[in-house]
Amino acid sequence: MTAPLPATEVVAPVIETAGADGRRASRQTWRAFRRQPLGMISFAILLGLVVVAFAAPLLAPYPASYGTDVLRAPSGTHWFGTDALGRDVFAEVVWGTQQSVLVALAASAIAIAFGTLIAIIGAYWRPVDAVVSVLVDLTLSLPVLPLMILVAALVGPSTSTIILVVAAFSWPEVTRLVRSQALAVVQLPYIDAARLMTRNSVWILGRHVLPAVTPVVVVSVVVTASRAVLSAAGLSFLGLGDPTTWSWGRILFEAQQSGAMVSAWWLTLFPSLAILALVLSATLLSIAYNDARNPRSHER
Repeated sequence: MTAPLPATEVVAPVIETAGADGRRASRQTWRAFRRQPLGMISFAILLGLVVVAFAAPLLAPYPASYGTDVLRAPSGTHWFGTDALGRDVFAEVVWGTQQSVLVALAASAIAIAFGTLIAIIGAYWRPVDAVVSVLVDLTLSLPVLPLMILVAALVGPSTSTIILVVAAFSWPEVTRLVRSQALAVVQLPYIDAARLMTRNSVWILGRHVLPAVTPVVVVSVVVTASRAVLSAAGLSFLGLGDPTTWSWGRILFEAQQSGAMVSAWWLTLFPSLAILALVLSATLLSIAYNDARNPRSHER
């Protein structure tokens, strides 16, 4: 009757110390991240795009069906010029930001949630991991873009279709990244101690394994969101986007369809710059976050 008591007394401090170390490491990572100019600039750009997406009705009216000023170059009246139907390109880019941010957030959220769940379950139960690894390798070996085009064409163009298609082909990369970290975490001593304390595997996964892989999940969110924007823009440029909603890809698609892509440079410049700003800032943000997690950066 006295044998289990020492084990309980020893285990509890170990788990609490691991949690405290995790919180201390998070604070150190944030302090190191704030000292990186590129990381802060990238964060500000992404935050600015999110603000533009939510404040779109305040920044520009929804683009009309047509206008009288056809293919006007950028001016004080039309900051980004007008398209072949006389619509203001600035309004199209602003409202396209709302659609692009929505697709990025929704698709990455679905891919991250599903991919992380599969990864930590496979890492915790090794028989399941064999199936997960085969499934991930098989999915990653498939030609993604042709399959995305095929599925989007069969289901029909809509915002929900783009979100689900992008998420369906994004989760394997998330699973592979998180799985590599989770496999190392489940072998740590405090996970073995948690198994001795309880048989509730869901509690162990949620209380110990998931927080340990959270830094990797954060990086996955940023990278997956940027790839979702590129994929959604590519599908829209091919005419498989939602025809009732403005997006950066739709602006490029309509410029190509009207034949004004070469003569009216502003039709492709501004939506392309918006895509570049989001993707590049997301990439630099993930790099800066990884550098901030490096213990050497905490010593500067």
